[in-house]
Amino acid sequence: MESVYSFDRERCPVTHLSPARKRLALLSLALGGFGIGATEFVAMGLLPNLAADLLPELYAASPEEGIGQAGWLISAYALGVVVGAPTIAASTAHLPRKKLLLWLLAAFTLGTIASALLPSFGLVLAARFAAGLPHGAYFGIASIVAADIMGPGNRGKGVALVLSGLTIANVVGVPAITWLGQVAGWRVAYLGVAVIFAATFVAVLATVPMQPGDAAASFRGQVSAFRRPQLWLTIALAAIGFGGFFAIYSYIAPVVTEVAGRSELLVPWVLAGIGVGMTVGNVLGGWLTDLDVRLTLFAGFAVLIAALLGFALTAQSIVGAAAFSALVGLAAAAISPAVQTRLMDVAGNATSLAAALNHSALNIGNSVGAAVGGATIAAGLGYLSPAWAGLLLGLAGVAIAALSFGLERRLRR
Repeated sequence: MESVYSFDRERCPVTHLSPARKRLALLSLALGGFGIGATEFVAMGLLPNLAADLLPELYAASPEEGIGQAGWLISAYALGVVVGAPTIAASTAHLPRKKLLLWLLAAFTLGTIASALLPSFGLVLAARFAAGLPHGAYFGIASIVAADIMGPGNRGKGVALVLSGLTIANVVGVPAITWLGQVAGWRVAYLGVAVIFAATFVAVLATVPMQPGDAAASFRGQVSAFRRPQLWLTIALAAIGFGGFFAIYSYIAPVVTEVAGRSELLVPWVLAGIGVGMTVGNVLGGWLTDLDVRLTLFAGFAVLIAALLGFALTAQSIVGAAAFSALVGLAAAAISPAVQTRLMDVAGNATSLAAALNHSALNIGNSVGAAVGGATIAAGLGYLSPAWAGLLLGLAGVAIAALSFGLERRLRR
């Protein structure tokens, strides 16, 4: 192994890593993002299956109400991210980063296995909450490690590289696991996701270099960043603005089958299209973020709002539903690296907390989008009602972004 790379195994300056070792380490970190994308988004394509199995009486009486209530499984995972991201990141910033990543991956594996095996809706709901706890901390720490490996001036690209695992999961992993869940049962699908996390644990153990944590970090010092108004505004713009994306994504399966009138076998293909959009958007967003964070945010939200409107107006056609949902994914993924970089810019020295808060904020959006979308469907407004609600959330996100940058300009003057 020493012939592949040369560095101090205790502190491991990443500048001493060989190019091959750097690529392997970055791929391992991205594989974790792939597993997270699979565990977070696979429920979107399997909501009817989850509702039929875990809520059989309600689903038999009213499929709309059953699917709407099953949407809480998405919200529970997202709430786990919201709780876990700041708590874990702030309390563990002093720990060696590789060891922390391994503990987080072990937690993902166990939480996903529990989701697959527990018998009732309430227990699975609790397991989804627990499985979401390590999400934000993993992405935050992995983004810092990736940025260090890639070197100065590549922070946005490092964030985007780790997120690329999540976006690629939506191209390959989520459609494949959705198909597996349709033919073999949703429980088998979640066991498949657990295998991905176990493989990531091995890959990170073998390839990611040891990195010390921030020895000077303390829980109090990290959470002191919450005194900064700009931190709260950035969290709000992501949490509210991203609700539009998740309102669409959470209920894409019934849109394909009930609104567009197509077979459920097309759902994985539509999900793959969203994943392609997210992958392209993530690469574009990482590149643009290193050039101009503000421009990336406003341009991304403009495209997101236009795509949500297009989806609401054309989803009766499978072509319209597929095309505009992919554009929604592209815009949302392009915004994400900019939000994370913005959080790190406004958080002062609390970089570990800021890097994790991006995913806390995005999953507030996930929870809000899924809950609002489920409520509008359960109220009898139809399967396209989440798109109109999402459009309003996107407009609110733009308004918050404008307020944030406006206040910043005023303070500078």
